[in-house]
Amino acid sequence: MTDSPRPRDTRALPDRWRDTLLAARSGAPGPDPLPYAENLLVRWAEPQRRYHTTAHLTAVLDRIDTLAGYAADVHAVRLAAWFHDAVYRPDRTENEERSAALAERALPEAGVGEAVTAEVARLVRLTVTHDPAEGDGNGEVLCDADLAVLAGGPEAYAAYAAQVREEYGFVPDEAFRAGRAAVLRQLLALPRLFRTPYGAAEWEARARHNLATELELLGSSGPQ
Repeated sequence: MTDSPRPRDTRALPDRWRDTLLAARSGAPGPDPLPYAENLLVRWAEPQRRYHTTAHLTAVLDRIDTLAGYAADVHAVRLAAWFHDAVYRPDRTENEERSAALAERALPEAGVGEAVTAEVARLVRLTVTHDPAEGDGNGEVLCDADLAVLAGGPEAYAAYAAQVREEYGFVPDEAFRAGRAAVLRQLLALPRLFRTPYGAAEWEARARHNLATELELLGSSGPQ
């Protein structure tokens, strides 16, 4: 199997949040989880989003389920997935930092302990580079789950690339091509895109093919 998993129904997201938050509390008391889910889901449904939507959140959570055995604390990884693009403005560069800061404010209020909160914030910040340290199982799972979209089939990958372009619709074509090409080259330069054994076996080759193909297409569509 080389395609990314088919995301489950996004309507299940409030229940998935509740289950994860209660597990992350480890029996500690806390407020009703639902208002926190509602706040996050409003963020994930903002109108400027085309790719970074609740469908993306659902897909990342599904992939974390697939990779859960590699994580030291899968509940922290799932919480990090909820927060990793909770703040998203395509015209800004501090989205990950602001998302991590949101987690640091919201999770203690929601009843999550200091250590788990710190780990969630660390994982969110790690999505700036998608380059976890060797042996960082939680980071490897989150980053692999987030990047698994790169390993989609031709139609799925084309849809992803089109959604990214829509999010940056305010950027002129030539500038977008240059910026996107730089991102693709940066990804291709990584020794490994995927760090978990599953990701390396199932997603690496397809993802590199997709990235190289998009990079070639960007070059051929530029000014002649």
